[in-house]
Amino acid sequence: MSIRRIGVLFWKELVHGLGSFMFILAIVIPVVISLVLSLLFGTFFTGKARLGIVDLGASRLPELASEVSAIDVEIFATEGELVDVVERGRIDMGMVLPAGFDVAVADDRQVDLTAYLWGESQLKHRTILATSLITIVRTIAGQESPVRISMQTVGGDVLPWEERFLPLIVLLSVLISGVMATATSVVEEKVGGTLTALTVTPLTIGEVLTAKGLLGVLVAVAMGVISLFLNNAFGAHPWLLVLTLFLGAVFASTIGILLGMWVKDINTLFAMIKSLGIILYAPALIYLFPSIPQWIARIFPTYYIIQPVIEIVQQGGAFSDVRSDLLILTLMIAGLVAAAAALAPVAAAREA
Repeated sequence: MSIRRIGVLFWKELVHGLGSFMFILAIVIPVVISLVLSLLFGTFFTGKARLGIVDLGASRLPELASEVSAIDVEIFATEGELVDVVERGRIDMGMVLPAGFDVAVADDRQVDLTAYLWGESQLKHRTILATSLITIVRTIAGQESPVRISMQTVGGDVLPWEERFLPLIVLLSVLISGVMATATSVVEEKVGGTLTALTVTPLTIGEVLTAKGLLGVLVAVAMGVISLFLNNAFGAHPWLLVLTLFLGAVFASTIGILLGMWVKDINTLFAMIKSLGIILYAPALIYLFPSIPQWIARIFPTYYIIQPVIEIVQQGGAFSDVRSDLLILTLMIAGLVAAAAALAPVAAAREA
């Protein structure tokens, strides 16, 4: 197997792919899905924390909170109305300021407040609100804050939808790009009769498939990174995340090679991809609904792609936390590559 010939083939595949409808589709679909889900469930245009206040006096706190660029402030007339909008998720936190609040704070008298938290609010929004309120109260008091705030979570205690959708977005981006870009390239060669023609030159079937697989890996990694960028979800260890995406891309691209060798035309390929959908995307779908026993996701091979992503992005996991999952993923890739290597000569002979 010649690295130089693979490199030349890879470049030709890339140039040809830029003008291919199926190649462009493999790029566009993940981006569109990510944008739609971000707009529906995320905070694509605004990442501000939302604070609701019932002010029974004339406190300076609402005005000072409005000056914080990361907070949107909304005033409500009654505590009942405030609790209702928190439960519905319209705001992240609501609080009632009693009459004489500023005077009590300035006189260093203990003030007890209750803050209502929406159970699905993002952790970063809770942190912004908590730290900003402490700073504002200190400003009003002119000293160390004498206020004690007790948090009461309302409206459920689960991850917000945008965080639960992230694994599905990443999985769709990597799998659709990796599988489609590779499989369609192989099938188009077979339909056009050029796959057999290539293999009668000094090129081997292994070199042809490797070049196509590398293109699929490149596209899948790029789409995975773009999806994470659109959702601002690179986590504390971005290079570890890229490594996970790379392994996931190799997994997807190898599946694309196997599908491309197996099917005879594009319509059959799409039918196969649809039939495999529940197996490939099941772990991300299970993650959407915490009430489903999460151990079920471990049955499916793509679990070992999304679980490291979840661990790194949402829990700040390091390599030691995802090592076992990445090892299992690597072993699965080795098995798929071995299967592709064994089937490639058979597929080439069948097409000859």
